[in-house]
Amino acid sequence: MRFPSVPRPRSLAGQLFAMQAVLIAVLVAGYALFTYVSDRHQAEEAATRQATAVARSVADAPSVRAAIHTKNPSGLLQPYALQVMRDTDVDFVTIMTPEGIRWTHPDQNEIGKHYLGHIEAAQHGQTHSETYKGTLGASVRTVTPVWENGRVIGLVSAGIKVEAISQRAQEQVTALLGVAASALALGALGTYVINARLRRHTHGMNAAELSHMHDYHQAALHAVREGLLMLDGQYRVALINDGGRELLGVGPEGEIMGRSVAELGLPAPLTGALLASEPRVDEVHLTADRVLVVNTSPVSGGERRGTVVTLRDVTELQSLMGELDSERGFTQALRSQAHEAANRLHTVVSLIELGRAEEAVDFATAELELAQALTDQVVAAVSEPVLAALLLGKTAQANERGVELVVSDESRLDDGLLPESLSARDLVTILGNLIDNAVDAAQGTVRARVTVTAYAEDAELVMRVTDTGAGVDPAHAELVFQRGFSTKPAGPGGRGLGLALVRQAVVRLDGTLTVTEAPEGGAVFEVRLPLRASVAGGEA
Repeated sequence: MRFPSVPRPRSLAGQLFAMQAVLIAVLVAGYALFTYVSDRHQAEEAATRQATAVARSVADAPSVRAAIHTKNPSGLLQPYALQVMRDTDVDFVTIMTPEGIRWTHPDQNEIGKHYLGHIEAAQHGQTHSETYKGTLGASVRTVTPVWENGRVIGLVSAGIKVEAISQRAQEQVTALLGVAASALALGALGTYVINARLRRHTHGMNAAELSHMHDYHQAALHAVREGLLMLDGQYRVALINDGGRELLGVGPEGEIMGRSVAELGLPAPLTGALLASEPRVDEVHLTADRVLVVNTSPVSGGERRGTVVTLRDVTELQSLMGELDSERGFTQALRSQAHEAANRLHTVVSLIELGRAEEAVDFATAELELAQALTDQVVAAVSEPVLAALLLGKTAQANERGVELVVSDESRLDDGLLPESLSARDLVTILGNLIDNAVDAAQGTVRARVTVTAYAEDAELVMRVTDTGAGVDPAHAELVFQRGFSTKPAGPGGRGLGLALVRQAVVRLDGTLTVTEAPEGGAVFEVRLPLRASVAGGEA
């Protein structure tokens, strides 16, 4: 069974077109009516003036006064009246006695009969105009006296039929209607063109649909946790949702709308990515306390209209990836150590089988003493459990890569010294990335060595990592901490993020991070963090 479909409401463009067409039609019709009434009134006034002028001219004619005194006034005045009618384009000229008896009339049969109309004012010497229905129909007429020696010797009436006046007004109205129709057609065409463009912009949706779309749009913006930023063609903020403001760390929406991206105080690499004309895909950028994945896509429709930017917070994910990388390194180190332990165990077993039990005990004891000595050295210098575990793990990793990692004699960091505000994750992020960077730099050198120093001094935690690598060019002393910068070839996961994460954490903890040249070559990275109860920031 087929249900009758509900007719779709007219689109917004269609509604506007109908409203504008009706408005133009009403305006044109109203103006036409006003003009018709005005022209009709003006035509009547013009006809009255014409009839008055003709009547007075006839009344002032000496030949008329002379003919009135003859025995047969009609015989002389009738031809004269007809000639005046033809020459002046009036419908009748009636010359009559003071009592109103006609001497002339367009219809011969009406001569000698009483004039139809008001003549009282003319009998008293005044000119009178009126609209009256006589023998020829309704007409606009004027009656004026004929004077001689101070007395009225006759009356003259001239008139124009109302039909003729209406015809004149009708001709003007016809021309006006033509102009009005042209104006209406032109207005309708202009309205159609404008609304066709509006229809394209609104995709043919009606007002209710646009209102619903706006409501959905607003709800979606506030519901999405990811950041959404829209820039216009001049890279000014056209729209930003709550997630975008939180991730970028900017002020309320009202304060940043219409402002350029360059004025938001974002890190230079992030600002550069937002201002780029080409799209960016899954780029990692750092703010003061977050790691963001940024995607940009230009909005184009024949010309650049703006940019859509999406932001995802991967701070926790990046931290977990760092921890996973460390775990992988530890696993590889343990696998290598297990392999070495198996070799050593086979050696011990072989010595026992050869009857050299005493040498087997000496060999096994030496290996245990070496491992224990390394553990004792690290724990003696840094008894803080998280850092001690990190150093032991990084030592095994470095050794696997052919790099010697040592803890300097200056190191002294007792357990319980660090305040709770210095989270273990931040310390692992800072020291772990510095060590990884140093091992990368030292690997492959003649004396591949990394020295770690950690101690507390003057209410500050000092962590220093020295490597025997190529060092850092003084020109790159600041750039080295920016995301994406690296003097080493890019690996599978890309480089240049570790030191940027270090600086992010140090800045959040109100510390300082410097890089200098080591006395014997290589680089020295030093971090100083305040040891106070309240440290700005939190977990990385």
